[in-house]
Order: sequence, then structure tokens, then C-alpha cells
Amino acid sequence: MNYRHAYHAGNFADCMKHTLLVTLLQSFLRKPAPFMVLDTHAGIGRYDLHSPEAEKTQEWQDGIGKLWAEGASSPLADWLEQVKKTGGPEFYPGSPLIIAQMLRAQDSLICCEKHPEDKRSLYRLFTNTPNVTVHERDAYEALRALLPPKTAKRGLILIDPPFEEPGEFDRLAQAVQTIQARFANAIIAIWYPIKHRTPVRIFHETLMGTGIRNICVAELLMRPPYNPEQLNGAGLLVIRPPFGFAEKANTQLERLQHVLGAHESCVTQLVEE
Repeated sequence: MNYRHAYHAGNFADCMKHTLLVTLLQSFLRKPAPFMVLDTHAGIGRYDLHSPEAEKTQEWQDGIGKLWAEGASSPLADWLEQVKKTGGPEFYPGSPLIIAQMLRAQDSLICCEKHPEDKRSLYRLFTNTPNVTVHERDAYEALRALLPPKTAKRGLILIDPPFEEPGEFDRLAQAVQTIQARFANAIIAIWYPIKHRTPVRIFHETLMGTGIRNICVAELLMRPPYNPEQLNGAGLLVIRPPFGFAEKANTQLERLQHVLGAHESCVTQLVEE
């Protein structure tokens, strides 16, 4: 396990992913019934943007560093409110901390982190948060072990792998089938990198062939996806997105594209309801 998100925290891909994550979570908050979130690749939850890792890459400068000054009228304002709760511009929250900040007393978060050191950091972060649990376990094994949830009938499954091993798209496609069999009404959100188009296209076509309805894809490209050796963009594929998600996501990505100077953004209904 060589991947460390500390090198990449707050970059354009994080900003895009977490903006859309907040939008998904807001849809659950419209109703009083409890919901559960399973974050399969949780990381450490909170990142120091002045750490040696972050200083080495400076990726956050072209992400959150350009977005911090967005005002209250910005379509990014709700996400930035969650970012600012972490302690100012010196820190950036990972997905589990953003989720935990938005939970109500009746809601719950399950975090899975395979790396022992990162799991310990995450556990310390949530020591005094009773509706958050932390597991040191493989993400895909966790889907079989932890679903369906015992505490809620509504839920979000966030899958955000590091893509450091071959075959990740194949594992994601199988994970969707596992979730379908165990928690069929869950919203599923899958983050993926865009280096070049072929692996992404095959992944999309695989899911289109499963018979699953209502699949939406949101993508932000910093540059044309021609060089398979660099991260050119990122996508979030959402199965069963809430009403109005595509329209709001499109507005948010257009703002990210403008402020970050990105090449392209788009929201596409891959499979209709």
C-alpha cells in the first residue's frame, strides 16, 4: 500500500468529488428518516496542507487554493462551508470528515481503511463521535460483510479507490453487483480518474450492460485525456442520484471549470430511469 492521499488532498479531483458528495448528502437531509453512509476507502479524514507531503506536490494550490474565496452566492458555497469547519485554510477534510460533519444524531457513517497507520489516524479523529465507526478492512470485502445496514433503510455507498493496482474498474463493476444484491435502494457514488478514455468507456459500457437504471456521470477534465501517464480529469458515477442532482451538479462543475481553468466539464445521463 504505497498510496498516500496526503500528497493529493485538496487538488481539483478532491474539490470536484466533495462538492458533489455534499450535494448527495443534502438530499438525505430533506427527510427525517435516518440514513447510513459507507465510505469504503476512507483515508485519514483530515489533511494538513502544510505537511511535507502536501508541500512536495503543491497540488492543492490548483484546487482548494483557488476556491477558498468563493462567496456565499457561489454554487460551491455549501461544500466550502464544510471545508472551512476543519480549521481554516491550513487543513482540508477528506470525505469521512465532511460526511461526519453533516450527520444528524439518527444517522451513521461506517469508514473502512485498509492501511493500518491511516486507520489509526482515522480512529483518533472520530474517537468522540458515537455515530461513526472505523474498520480496518478491505473495501470490497466490507461490502459483503456490512451490507445491508442494520440501522437505516436509506444509504449512500461511496467508493473512492486509489487506482494503484490493475483491474480496479473490474472490481468496481463487481462491487456494484454486490451492492445491488444486498442494498438495492442505496445511492452508489464511484469516483474514478480519467487518464485516457478507453478504460473509462469500458467501465461505463459494463455498467450499462447490467440492466441497472438511472446512472448519471459527472466529469471534470483539466486537459484533454490523451496522456495515459498523468491525471487529466476525474469522474463521479452515481447510481440512483436524487431528484435534481444532475442539474445542480452541472452548475457546480461549470463553476469549478471556470475558476480552476479546466478544459471541460459535463454531466451525462448514462442510463435513464
